[in-house]
Amino acid sequence: MASGDETQHGSAPLTCLVTGATGYVGGRLVPELLAAGHRVRCLARSPEKLRDQPWAGQVDVVRGDVTDRASMIGAMRDVDIAYYLVHALGTGAGFEETDRKAARLFADVAAGAEVRRIVYLGGLTPSDVPVSQLSPHLRSRAEVGEILLAGPVPATLLRAAVVIGSGSASFEMLRYLTERLPVMVTPSWVGTRIQPIAIRDVLRYLVASARMPDEVDRAFDIAGPDIMTYRDMMERYAKVAGLPHRLILPVPMLSPRLSSHWIGLVTPVPRSIARPLAESLRHEVVCGEHDIARYVPDEPGAPLAFDEALALALLRVRDAQVMTRWSNAAVPGAPSDPLPTDPDWAGGSLYTDVRERDVHAPASALWRVVEGIGGENGWYSLPVAWALRGWLDRLVGGVGLRRGRRDAARLRVGDSLDFWRVEEIEPGRLLRLRAEMRLPGLAWLEMRVEETGAGRSRYRQRAVFHPRGLFGHAYWWSVSPFHAIVFGGMARNIARAAEAETG
Repeated sequence: MASGDETQHGSAPLTCLVTGATGYVGGRLVPELLAAGHRVRCLARSPEKLRDQPWAGQVDVVRGDVTDRASMIGAMRDVDIAYYLVHALGTGAGFEETDRKAARLFADVAAGAEVRRIVYLGGLTPSDVPVSQLSPHLRSRAEVGEILLAGPVPATLLRAAVVIGSGSASFEMLRYLTERLPVMVTPSWVGTRIQPIAIRDVLRYLVASARMPDEVDRAFDIAGPDIMTYRDMMERYAKVAGLPHRLILPVPMLSPRLSSHWIGLVTPVPRSIARPLAESLRHEVVCGEHDIARYVPDEPGAPLAFDEALALALLRVRDAQVMTRWSNAAVPGAPSDPLPTDPDWAGGSLYTDVRERDVHAPASALWRVVEGIGGENGWYSLPVAWALRGWLDRLVGGVGLRRGRRDAARLRVGDSLDFWRVEEIEPGRLLRLRAEMRLPGLAWLEMRVEETGAGRSRYRQRAVFHPRGLFGHAYWWSVSPFHAIVFGGMARNIARAAEAETG
């Protein structure tokens, strides 16, 4: 064992193995463990998926699989705490047996390696329903927990219901359903009581579990303070997200199978994941105890209330109710930041228009044109269209185009620029603007300059739109036919202006 004679609840660093580091929870847990002073080893079937993580150089990454004994033996060597954060949901009809075999192997190898503790994040299950009658998803989670507890290594099982955080499959279902449907014909499970938990609290409990006293060998229910129905969750999501009230009409004949088809039509969450999650929503999942507080005392303001968790998951600053940088895509430092390993369908809808041009002018000349955009210089495409958009914005109470710019040649972060705001600037390389016009969503315009050599450069332009509600989606598709003229012309004319400057 890596830590000698120190006890788990001492202060010496522990060596932690994180399985599922390429997944939603695991990818967020790793930096929290590092921040707590622990050493971290990640087990991944595809280690290359972790190379873009900001913490990749601080951890030991090994290739392997929880169903492969040889790779597990190597991964467990000199490990104190082993986090089991994998499951076979979405892999097909045989996922329950795969989960059983993997859990048995994990417990067996951990015992042989003299691992001090296994920590597992499972699903909250109703106390009055036999395991055999649970949905396949919850049944498998419960069985994995029982297997790990039955092994010789002390285990901490954390049982959670819906996890509120951008990237969580359950939360993404909630996000897409509520944002895309102002009127919903829903299954009867919208009336099922649920006790959700913020990803921030899940991570807090997971990290603290590494220091559990040696004698602790049991399951704990973990959740936030709010008990509500799925309907309540959708209505409160709409309120926090600034959407109009949603009309929700439950229809009893919508079975879990039909529900999964319905979810598949409305959301990009894969049906292989949506179906078992929808089947699980028929069960009431409310905590039967809060014993975890004996070992992980509740901090001020924790666990987070549902609305607070939503505000973080929606990437909003709670007081201002505005999104921060889309490039960082989160409240700074919040553990709900989208990560490189998050699935493509996580994070809500994001529409983009991308343009790129090779420019026969040095990067310095191209940058001068980019930094001088707006104000008297205009936007390099269809001045009448930009003027009309500014006039319409003023008509509905927006800022319009009259603000111009502070300086004719230089920009800095925070400057107003017509109906944009300079969000970020890297001199000579990057200008990112955030729209302050009245829109049914949030919008950014990014312009990049790259030196390509021999007096030439490349111009990259990207417009990004995060729609709010069904009207936001309709807005994007109504204006997208004009993007080739507006954004395409803008990229073309910026390139020409830089070339003209150099003769």
